[in-house]
Amino acid sequence: MGRTSGTPTIVVGVDGSDASLEALRQARYLATSLNARIEAIGCWENPRMYDGYVVMGIDGFRESAEKVVTQAVRSVFGPETPPNLQISLVQGNPKTSLVKASRNADFLIVGRRGHGKMGQLLIGSVSASCIAHAKCPVLVVHTPQDDESH
Repeated sequence: MGRTSGTPTIVVGVDGSDASLEALRQARYLATSLNARIEAIGCWENPRMYDGYVVMGIDGFRESAEKVVTQAVRSVFGPETPPNLQISLVQGNPKTSLVKASRNADFLIVGRRGHGKMGQLLIGSVSASCIAHAKCPVLVVHTPQDDESH
């Protein structure tokens, strides 16, 4: 296993939602079983510019993404980041960025955020895109609350 090294790699999309926290928990479980490394990816984008207007505080988007991913990792793993975990921040659309990251991964794990009552019928756009286009197996996880409500 391992597309770029001898160690399997599990990529996890992290946006701070309960579903992405569950995705990290599942990655932790699988990484232990497979002796794999985990790459927790947070994506961020600059807002679009309109007719030369400059948005103030544009540098804050990367820092906000970093804070979200760091807090998610701390929530799942505790204060000590395990040595097999890497945090990556990627500028770009989450769909495109996670599919690109799947090229060098053995597994991609994303959370399903759902669409309210339609959540039973529809899958989130990021997870659907990953399922359709990823270059490795994809695991879409639900939050424990989702499982209890059905």
